[in-house]
Amino acid sequence: MNNKDQKSSNQGNQGAREEKLRADLQRTLRQLRRMEKLYDDVVEERDELRRQKELLQEQYDCISNSTVWKISKPMRSTLDFLKHGMFRRGPLKLLKKFVFYVRTSGFRGAIHKTRFYLAERKRQRMQSKVDLSRISEERRAAESAVLFDRDVCFSILVPLYNTPIDFLNEMIGSVVGQTYGGWELCLADGSDQAHSQVGEECMRWAQRDPRIKYRKLEKNMGISENTNACIDMATGNYIALFDHDDILHPSALYEMMRAICEQDADYLYTDEATFESPDIRKIITFHYKPDFAADNLRANNYICHFSAFSREVLERTGRFRSEYDGSQDHDMILRLTENAKRIVHIRKLLYFWRSHPMSVAMDINSKTYAIEAGKRAVKESLRRAGYEVEVESSRAFPTIYRLRYQIKSKDLVSIIIPTKNHVKTLKKCINSILERTAYPNYEILIVDNGSTERSVTEYYESIENHPNIRILHYDQPFNYSAINNYAAAEAKGEYLILLNNDIQIITRRWIEEMLMYVQREDVGAAGAMLYYPDNTIQHAGIIMKLGAHRIAGHAFHQWPRNTVGYMGRACYAQNLSAVTAACMMVKASVYRELGGLDESFPVSFNDVDFCLRIRESGRLIVWTPYAEAYHHESKTRGKDDTAENVKRFESDCERFRNRWAKVLEAGDPYYNPNFSLDTASFDVLLPETSNN
Repeated sequence: MNNKDQKSSNQGNQGAREEKLRADLQRTLRQLRRMEKLYDDVVEERDELRRQKELLQEQYDCISNSTVWKISKPMRSTLDFLKHGMFRRGPLKLLKKFVFYVRTSGFRGAIHKTRFYLAERKRQRMQSKVDLSRISEERRAAESAVLFDRDVCFSILVPLYNTPIDFLNEMIGSVVGQTYGGWELCLADGSDQAHSQVGEECMRWAQRDPRIKYRKLEKNMGISENTNACIDMATGNYIALFDHDDILHPSALYEMMRAICEQDADYLYTDEATFESPDIRKIITFHYKPDFAADNLRANNYICHFSAFSREVLERTGRFRSEYDGSQDHDMILRLTENAKRIVHIRKLLYFWRSHPMSVAMDINSKTYAIEAGKRAVKESLRRAGYEVEVESSRAFPTIYRLRYQIKSKDLVSIIIPTKNHVKTLKKCINSILERTAYPNYEILIVDNGSTERSVTEYYESIENHPNIRILHYDQPFNYSAINNYAAAEAKGEYLILLNNDIQIITRRWIEEMLMYVQREDVGAAGAMLYYPDNTIQHAGIIMKLGAHRIAGHAFHQWPRNTVGYMGRACYAQNLSAVTAACMMVKASVYRELGGLDESFPVSFNDVDFCLRIRESGRLIVWTPYAEAYHHESKTRGKDDTAENVKRFESDCERFRNRWAKVLEAGDPYYNPNFSLDTASFDVLLPETSNN
């Protein structure tokens, strides 16, 4: 290239750069003009609101200073008393609540909520007479005399920060009062100079008991680093986490020691209660937890308090991370449970979480940064497991999360629908799938079990050429298990959905909501949230031993559709023992590996039996509230109260009890034994009848 061409090229490049710069400047000017207009709109709206406020104030002053208003004050006061005072206690208060429940939840929902309200009032009255943080002298002596076959010292970590002295003394006193004496209390104090009495009080305790260690930090480094300072002080072979204003049950360490010796536990946690400070008898919430459930923990830090773990697990996990302050416990528990070999849940109320105006127990919104930190902790935890997710707050609570997994591969999903006659019901089901399903790759296998109505044949003729639909015929006596097994052998999909013909799909991403879990290697099946047509819950997962027959029942049965459920459990995906085959997704490979549904259960319990076999194979069951459908429950089967059906049901019950006797005896791991088995509402048993 000669000099002339080089110069021409340089001029061309310079011109292009200038043109790009002009375009960028014009774009910036347009953005500034838009921002200026937005600012003007905001200022105008602010001025308008200010004018409206001034106008309302003038009107209020005019009314409140009028003679009529002043004269009518006695009458208004009387009406206020009648309106509020009369409805504050007794039958009228109950009537007012019932009317409110009817307006918000319908008549059936109002009955359930009123029953729960009455049970809660009874529990509170009984609870106000009992201090659950105390034990008898006989029990204390018996526990203190036990000699364990392992030598365990618990290092209890308590980072202090401006702790009120009365809270501090109650906290330390609850440790000193433990019936198991193998502990050390590690207190790292980040309090400011205005709260020097915290250190003075700790030193007085340390002089009386050498197991209490105190260290004044040079500065407050935040909750995570302050806790790490406690770890530096710890010499025990087990570590326990304790908040500076809470209270331990006297038997907490004793029960943990039993679990370590009997079950070789290297991570342990207990049930807990939140009380209204300063009276520990005023229990706000009993938090009775499930046994370890990975999906529950990702959606909600249900473990929280009180937990302990071996030093070996801590060394594999690493320390607290300050970037997760606010949700540092959730982050730490996620990592600890990933590294633990034997996680044990002690199903007893052993921790009392104090609720006061400055505590997270009172209001998580007082620490909003905790919400975002928790989302990041969950997201990173699943990334370590090989999954990409988006995490968002649920409608239940800001730190109860909805997870949206990335679908790795949109493989073919085969939807199996057994049916006989009742063409209107079937048509409603098929139309809801075709019209509302967002997932692009599915086939529908309609399995006809001897329909006799001409309208069914006509309907089949109208849809037989649909690219997503195949019609199969099963000409044997009705057996739900056998029908699904026959169709599963014909299915082409990598995943199967067992679907009743009386299901009507609600959510467009119903397949994705289940597939995001079933695609995981550790999950065998997933189930959906099903409602009755009156918008009450028909199925929110299956609980073992629930109900009159003590075999299995549906959680939150007949509760209103918008219910949050016990501790938000109706609002997040979680591990459960079983889900109904009325809408269940399962890997085709798992279905075939386990031999499908057991045909010796032609109608009842085939889905529960199948889910228990999935769990027996080492896989999880996940129920999600975000795959939603209506269930017009078993219309094609007819009534179940004939003598033949009753006899068959009783036979199925006996067969199930014999097969799963050990499971039934042990109880459902996802349903705490402190809940009643007579209702589907997670009703807490009264203290004197609970397992504490």
